Amino acid sequence: MAKCDICGKGAHFGNNVSHSHRRSNRIWHSNVKSVKCKVNGAAKKLHVCTLDEIGKGKVGFSKTRSIIEAAFYGNNVVKVNTLKEAYNLAKNSPGTIVTDMPIKDGETFGLDADAKVLLFNDGAVTGRYAAARRIKGEPGVDEAKLDKVVMDAIYETRWKTMYHAECFVGLDPEFMAKAHLLIPEGEENLLYNWMINFQYMSDEYVKMYKKSQPIGNGNEPDIYIFSDPQWAPHEAPDVDYSCLSDPLTLCYFDTNENCAAILGMKYFGEHKKGTLTMAWALANRNGYASCHGGQKEYLLADGSKFVASVYGLSGSGKSPHG
Repeated sequence: MAKCDICGKGAHFGNNVSHSHRRSNRIWHSNVKSVKCKVNGAAKKLHVCTLDEIGKGKVGFSKTRSIIEAAFYGNNVVKVNTLKEAYNLAKNSPGTIVTDMPIKDGETFGLDADAKVLLFNDGAVTGRYAAARRIKGEPGVDEAKLDKVVMDAIYETRWKTMYHAECFVGLDPEFMAKAHLLIPEGEENLLYNWMINFQYMSDEYVKMYKKSQPIGNGNEPDIYIFSDPQWAPHEAPDVDYSCLSDPLTLCYFDTNENCAAILGMKYFGEHKKGTLTMAWALANRNGYASCHGGQKEYLLADGSKFVASVYGLSGSGKSPHG
């Protein structure tokens, strides 16, 4: 039985235990592969482990993240690879309003030339909904109960088709993070809007990401966000909803491990802000200040024009400085 020539990892021995408590010997084989490589300039064959086991010491390992990220690998998950795919899903989603307004320069985004602006109703919540937010590690946040709420919510989605999309947050060689969103069928407009608000995948930006500097020297995992706007609390064994700050929704963040769960929230803005919450925490932890800004052109009565630029610290309650 091969052992890893680098870390020494090999087979593990133990017992299978039946319901009647009968024990039988069991071997767990590590994922060790045979590879050819150069050692001190000479070709050599080595046995190396893939280090793909989930466990302590692995980048991004925590109970909350394991619960959330595992959902992305289910056989009910469909990958949405391009913005065009997301647009077509949203366009054909029930309740979507396809306007007659063309998307300006849509072809530069990978959309068809005749692509139109899409509208949809995302429910009663139309602004930041702080009442639903629970951030792991803050006083009064019961992470053990919240983890079970999320675990049960993910279990309930196993009978749904789930869409997995990716995008980039930050477009600088020194700071470029990959974010993932998992959301059920029927919520295609949220998926499309999320992709178009951040940097969707394209050949140009995939190459840029590969050349970018790993954040935290490679010790920061990707951002993973699980969302089920169709979720509602229901009676389930060992699930205690007293940990919720709002009885009908939950926006739960583990900012230290770059993951979140958004449940019962139809409002797109919370998906955008939730992603930014993770990115801000990631940036701050690695010595960056998160800022945002914008420009607006003004037309005066005499026909003259001027452009005003505004910027401010992100997450500061919109207290910009001009």
